[in-house]
Amino acid sequence: MELQINGTTIRVEVKSDLAVARRISAHMERRIREDDWLPYKTKQDALNSWKKLGGIRVDVLQAYGLI
Repeated sequence: MELQINGTTIRVEVKSDLAVARRISAHMERRIREDDWLPYKTKQDALNSWKKLGGIRVDVLQAYGLI
């Protein structure tokens, strides 16, 4: 299955991952729009922490050009 996020195709294995990717995408869009990276001190701190989680989150961050 595939999902388009910010012009980038993200491939997911199972249907439930589509909902996860959409939720992460909405979350990132809000953070970008509001420039809100709390509870982290900086945007870079937030991105570094989220990268460690891996998986779909990293795919979404890459789609937005954040990493």
